[in-house]
Amino acid sequence: MFIENLLDEKLRNKLFSLYKVNKNNLLKSGKFNIVIISLDEKQKIPPHPEPYGVAFIVLEGKGIFSTKDGEFTLKKNSMIFMKANEIRGIKALEKLVIVGIQDGH
Repeated sequence: MFIENLLDEKLRNKLFSLYKVNKNNLLKSGKFNIVIISLDEKQKIPPHPEPYGVAFIVLEGKGIFSTKDGEFTLKKNSMIFMKANEIRGIKALEKLVIVGIQDGH
């Protein structure tokens, strides 16, 4: 699969919802999964554990990423990695678009 622009107009129109966090699967394989997640300003994903590691890359916006080591404010072109079973949460400070590259699950 080839994706020239992760935020092309067709996908951008689906990204934000006033009522829920949007998560779209871009690729699922046995070794890793790639998702794109969008949060409108002030939306959040409460801290929770997940059974897989994930690297988050911020494509647009700014948000607070919570881990066992504390809170980190990330903006466009920033990245954070969270280990499997680690508590993680996200709060958008402005419209936030991130790519998550997850261990396969």
